[in-house]
Amino acid sequence: MNENKKKCVFAGTFDPPTLGHEALINDCLRIFDEVVVAIMVNPMKTPCFTVEERKEMLSLVFGKDSRVRVVAFSGTVAELLAQEGTKVYVRGIRNGTDLDFENANFYASCKLDEDITAVYLPCRQNLLHVSSSMVRNSLKFGTPIDEYVSNAVKDYIINKVEK
Repeated sequence: MNENKKKCVFAGTFDPPTLGHEALINDCLRIFDEVVVAIMVNPMKTPCFTVEERKEMLSLVFGKDSRVRVVAFSGTVAELLAQEGTKVYVRGIRNGTDLDFENANFYASCKLDEDITAVYLPCRQNLLHVSSSMVRNSLKFGTPIDEYVSNAVKDYIINKVEK
């Protein structure tokens, strides 16, 4: 492995992956040589989509880009970063509430590894309203999801729902 390679981890539940996630990963690709997109498995949450389905959706969006690697992980961010051999953890920020939440998580992670570096990237203004929970709510009420997810993810979801 090239020791000078810049690598980051962007972790989340991606339930499902949204245009906001896609934009953030693309921003990461402008800064880093490799982006590890980690689907975090939280036993306290009951996701709408399985880990495998979320992996498939992310692969539909980034599968052809060798700089993006999708993994599933159950554990702490500090453990994930150690496993991936990087100290850089990227987070997307939509508003002050997100910043407060991410800072609290960052400080907790630093207790496990003080060398973690958090990189906060602002959300694109036109995507501030986008969230996975908005997609799930739209699916629940049968309203369009076009403004929240890519066409590939939308088609995947529609095919899953119809089956």
